Amino acid sequence: MPDVLGIDFGTTNSVIALRQPDGAVSTFRYATGTGVADTFRSLLCFWAEETGAARGRLQHAAGPRAIEAYLDDPLGSRLIMSMKSYLASRSFTETRIFGRGVSLEELISLFLRALLTSAVGGGAFGGAHVTAGRPVRFVGEGADDALAERRLRAAFAGAGWEAPDLALEPEAAGYRFAAGLEGAATVLVGDFGGGTSDFSLLRFEPGARRKVTPLGHAGVGIAGDAFDYRIIDQVVSPRLGKGDSYRVLGTPLPVPPSFFTSFAHWHRLSLMRAPRTLREIAEVARASDHPERLNNLIRLVEDEAGYALYQAVSGVKAALSKAESAMLRFRHGGFELEEEVRRADFERWISPELARLAAAVDQALADAGLRAEAVDRVFLTGGTSLVPAVRRLFETRFGAGRVVSGGEFVSVAEGLALIGAERAGA
Repeated sequence: MPDVLGIDFGTTNSVIALRQPDGAVSTFRYATGTGVADTFRSLLCFWAEETGAARGRLQHAAGPRAIEAYLDDPLGSRLIMSMKSYLASRSFTETRIFGRGVSLEELISLFLRALLTSAVGGGAFGGAHVTAGRPVRFVGEGADDALAERRLRAAFAGAGWEAPDLALEPEAAGYRFAAGLEGAATVLVGDFGGGTSDFSLLRFEPGARRKVTPLGHAGVGIAGDAFDYRIIDQVVSPRLGKGDSYRVLGTPLPVPPSFFTSFAHWHRLSLMRAPRTLREIAEVARASDHPERLNNLIRLVEDEAGYALYQAVSGVKAALSKAESAMLRFRHGGFELEEEVRRADFERWISPELARLAAAVDQALADAGLRAEAVDRVFLTGGTSLVPAVRRLFETRFGAGRVVSGGEFVSVAEGLALIGAERAGA
């Protein structure tokens, strides 16, 4: 019986699960700065070699190494993110990287090869049967699903997998859950990624010839990253000068809010290292009521501490899923932050995002032509599903007894591996 790989190529993170001949399923593990993880960031970073025999040659790194390369020289490198979101766009044919045209398929192939070979003990499964995930509908205005699927298949072929199976991501996410159903059921699957949330209504009909029918779908560009930003905006930015004033000829003016818009994404904070931007912040700092705050901002930007700050904030968000409050602790140079964050405040800050998530669920129901009462079960997966306020949205709408969750980070990949084994008769 062959090994079967389930590959969840995600917008923000990607996962590989292996279904072994004995039926066991395990995920590939990846080294990080603090240990190992099941997920691999869906990133590529390119730069031109500056010295030696390879001078001028295009180099690249993926996942955690891409983050390191970008932070090392953000102005001299090119960071590629969210590749999956362009698959259905006819207008995107290639991007120019240091003067060279690179197609979307080439980019994804490079990433997929790194996804396999970067795993601890990985790289020896080139001949395995592969099942890859695809959304019910690809994202984008005027999205062309057929084009997106062709591109996805071509990218996998370029990575060495000529004929991958494709399976619906929400079907895979709910695979283990659906296997326990006693009869046919209409299930709402909520899949919360790092940057997007997708809601799919599926009809599961279990049995020897299991059948899954998509009924409706909706997605929204909100999930973990947006929630992190709310903590930064409310707790961190005011300590770095947001909301302060500075004086020009005796007239008080607000510190430009533009200094803090880059905090929405850690990689944009790195771009603030441009000399012109740093000079502008320094000029405002000299006339500020609290110059030390903006000087701390400059130090954070110059020392590339933005990624570490985001990791600290993400840890607080995770802690608030289990506790009523958590301490946000972060230190860099003269900047010291130690502040309690209460879950009640956090839920108030993310209320705009919660409203948009609720609207997306309404849209999915409307797309399927169903009322909430017609949904038999709700299955939630992804890290944001652990946020109590998010879960409460579904419990209030559908009843706590119908809502379950599990496999928050690996359920899609594991389900893909099991679906692949089922299709291959393994």
